Amino acid sequence: MKGKQITLLAIFALAALCISSNVQALTRNDGGVDGGLLNYGEYGRPATLDPITSNDMISLRVSELLFNGLVGIDEKQEIVPELAERWEISDGGRAYTFYLRRDATWHARAGEEPLPFTADDVVFTFRIMTHPKTITPLKVRYEFIDGVEKLDDFTVRFRLKRPILNALAKFSFKIIPAHGPANPEFLTRRDPFVHQPIGTGPYMLKSITGDREVVLEANERYFKGRPHVDRFVGKPFADQNIMTQAMMFNAIDMIILVNPRNIPEIQGDRRFVLQPYNALSYSFFGYNLRNPLLADRRVRQAFTFAINRREMLDSFFNGQGTIISGPFAPGSWAYNLDVLPLQYDPDRARDLLEEAGFRPGQDGVMEKDGEQLSLTLKVPIEKESEAVKRVVLAFRSYLRKIGVDVRVEFKEWLSWKEDVFLSHDFDIIFASWVFDDSADISSLFHSAEIGPWKNNFGAYSNPEVDSLIVESKLTLDHEKRRTIYRKLHDLVAEESPYTFLWTLTNYAAYQKKVRHVAIHPYKYFSFADEWYILEEDRP
Repeated sequence: MKGKQITLLAIFALAALCISSNVQALTRNDGGVDGGLLNYGEYGRPATLDPITSNDMISLRVSELLFNGLVGIDEKQEIVPELAERWEISDGGRAYTFYLRRDATWHARAGEEPLPFTADDVVFTFRIMTHPKTITPLKVRYEFIDGVEKLDDFTVRFRLKRPILNALAKFSFKIIPAHGPANPEFLTRRDPFVHQPIGTGPYMLKSITGDREVVLEANERYFKGRPHVDRFVGKPFADQNIMTQAMMFNAIDMIILVNPRNIPEIQGDRRFVLQPYNALSYSFFGYNLRNPLLADRRVRQAFTFAINRREMLDSFFNGQGTIISGPFAPGSWAYNLDVLPLQYDPDRARDLLEEAGFRPGQDGVMEKDGEQLSLTLKVPIEKESEAVKRVVLAFRSYLRKIGVDVRVEFKEWLSWKEDVFLSHDFDIIFASWVFDDSADISSLFHSAEIGPWKNNFGAYSNPEVDSLIVESKLTLDHEKRRTIYRKLHDLVAEESPYTFLWTLTNYAAYQKKVRHVAIHPYKYFSFADEWYILEEDRP
């Protein structure tokens, strides 16, 4: 994956930037008009606002408004210039030279003048992103790069360890300023920069309110031209139904991801546009294989046989989705359609538990060597929506029928995240991953990605999986990579480090007053600088 992110939520600190009053705005001639305010609703809050430490989709969406990469991806999914005006590929695909634009500037901190973007920032970003002490899900994605050098103030050259497929697209990673982080060596979540970021993007962070609203203002100096909408305000909601009602009463103008149960209500209102977008994502129950009770593959397979995914999808999400069988999202070129989802079969589930050495105890709970099959399912408090509540409680009910005791704990967000990603103090979690079209699952399932704040939180380790992942990175043949990924899909599905659930059909909803809306399927706000609101539609 160019990126993959679990759909997570968090809190962050107060930040402020200002725009100099004497800035001459760079205008664009695309038919849009400047002005207006757009309030959008998110189900939860971002953990951090920088593009390096973030590992949740809400954070990634905000960083898309604040930062740029050397290259970007347009609406036709073609690579286009961003901070690099042009590039050259040489040495048989092992050298990429980028010629940087000279009119990009960093957002100005309060009381400071904006500084120019230069090659130093590109070199700094790569070095801090790959530093051993920087905890980021991006590191594994860029292991193919051997190094970067500054040729002059506006030229950089990356050396690759080996040629790889679609290398140019990977240089869409966001660039941060060399003068940004307090620690110039490595980046942590305690660095003020991750909560008070400055970028080159179309919007600047103005403030975070006491209600944890993220307020972004148009960057008058943006090198592509000033974005049309004056201000974006991200409003967090802990309840999806309340978020829908907020839009019905005009408190917000846009919902990033509509609860499937609220689609009919929005669809029937002529004030709104309901727009589908095809994010490559799926939901799952993830297991901590450090727990000996879960280390046996048969136990994990039993849990998948025990739950009726079709019943849950139909009942809790109005059937708006597809049941999946393995680690790639449906719609991805890597998904193996020959691997079918395990069918609901509680009898098979009980047989597998008995094969693994479990027998019913006096209270009906399965036991092995005197230890009950009793597990804790941890869910972040922001996930305590009606649909998610029903999913996790149904999971508990299904497993109770085969003799498994599951205790559901709703945890405060930061506490949950530390339990899962830092201390690994959990048995089961319910979560989601979101992918782009590169379908790189290495950070999820390679054994090198086991550790604090890494995405292989369940400590899944299989030498054959590791070998296939490495082989997929080395090949330059797309069809060979597809064959490798089909094997990976089959193997990981059999191993069941997750109970793979479903991919939901994503819908955004917004007031019709917001014009020229195009949604990036993964990053959402990539084209938001072109959105606009007519003057007569503003309050």
